[in-house]
Amino acid sequence: MSQTTFAPRPISAEAAHANENRKFGMWLFLSSELLIFAGLIGAFVLTRRNAFQNGLEWWEPNAFSLALVSINTFILLASSLMVVLGIEAIRVDHLRKLQRYLILTAILGAMFLGGQAIEYSLLIFEEGHSFADPFGTAFFTLTGIHGLHVFVGVLWCLMTLLVARRGTFSSYNYTTVEIFGLYWHFVDLIWVIIFTVVYLTN
Repeated sequence: MSQTTFAPRPISAEAAHANENRKFGMWLFLSSELLIFAGLIGAFVLTRRNAFQNGLEWWEPNAFSLALVSINTFILLASSLMVVLGIEAIRVDHLRKLQRYLILTAILGAMFLGGQAIEYSLLIFEEGHSFADPFGTAFFTLTGIHGLHVFVGVLWCLMTLLVARRGTFSSYNYTTVEIFGLYWHFVDLIWVIIFTVVYLTN
């Protein structure tokens, strides 16, 4: 039984060309975002090195922090899988499956932000870190900007879901979902790098 709300029809050559331009534009945007995060990660590494060289106190994650962030990382990676499954579903006109996977993506993204909020509360209220110390400045700037990107991604996911509920997408028309997917995978990839640099290396 078909899960689409209308019979999918091929898009025009002009529309296909426009879609390719949209994807190219997203790749350009992500390239600029990559430069921003490269600078932020580099600043974190340099700040940590200077702190070590000058004998300043630097935070070391304990077992609980590593467990919390590891779970959060798994959640974000699982959300990327949901996006992949959603795109695969719409490629064969399973619109309802796409909607379910988008819902799961948004839920997992919100769970990641919740985990990050827990970590922030521990660092601020229990360990006393803030923008007043080198670690707090580097850590909250880097992870906070990434968290903002996740928040934007959750909102984008919900907007894509609203469009999907109107029956707009089909096997011939799902570039909007692909573009959202590019952004979401990028955010996940950046987090894997941040996780490695911040929590696994000294």
